[in-house]
Amino acid sequence: MKIALMDSGIGLLAAAAAVRRQHPDADLVLSSDPGSMPWGPQTPESITALAMAVARAAAVHRPDALIVACNTASVHALQAIRAALEPDIPVIGTVPAIKPAAADGGSVAIWATPATTGSDYQRALIREFATGADVTEVPCPGLADAIEHADEAAIDAAVAAAAALTPSGVRAVVLGCTHYELVGERIADAVRQHGSPAAELYGSAGAVAAQALRRIGAGSASDSPPGSRLTVLLSGREGPLPTAALTYAEGRLLQAVSPAH
Repeated sequence: MKIALMDSGIGLLAAAAAVRRQHPDADLVLSSDPGSMPWGPQTPESITALAMAVARAAAVHRPDALIVACNTASVHALQAIRAALEPDIPVIGTVPAIKPAAADGGSVAIWATPATTGSDYQRALIREFATGADVTEVPCPGLADAIEHADEAAIDAAVAAAAALTPSGVRAVVLGCTHYELVGERIADAVRQHGSPAAELYGSAGAVAAQALRRIGAGSASDSPPGSRLTVLLSGREGPLPTAALTYAEGRLLQAVSPAH
């Protein structure tokens, strides 16, 4: 079994690690194009073209499923990718975890890139899934870029700035960019220190991984031993995991279980 994941950069690590935990024997293909990251400021047409190139590079390796592990690409390019690859390769998009976060009502903050914050896409999700909640959209300029480059000072500054914009007493914080899940504990600590001690974080990696495994009939657990193959594609060419990826627990997990070929 082989699962491919795609993103502009290392935001795909969270979902890849989730697949590895749920099905340790799955081969993984990680396809990205760090040189074009971030995709958010690009036009929808450019995002679609960039995402298609990354998706097609992954498809060459004949995966059983492809996870679009990027909120921006899921918004702008998911339909095009599905039209190009399905039904041969099931394509699973990423949606911010607004529905589970807002299920119990109360105060919810959605951290997202400036391009996603206030977008028609995010507002539609809020209308559909969070009508009973008090929702605050929190833009996080520079956070995804800082995470991509493992710039500790820039991460701390961006997280602190977003935490300061998050209302005190929020019950839930939705991580609306896949990169953010890599620093989830730091985000949680910052939000709690800014007056929300009971805040719970909601990411999408675990649910997306489970959905991909369901689509191919693999289930969500395996008794097989770990040690499967990891293929890393950088702009379509095989290479090692980026150095920045190894600063995060998810990257180290993937490298330790199956070093990149």
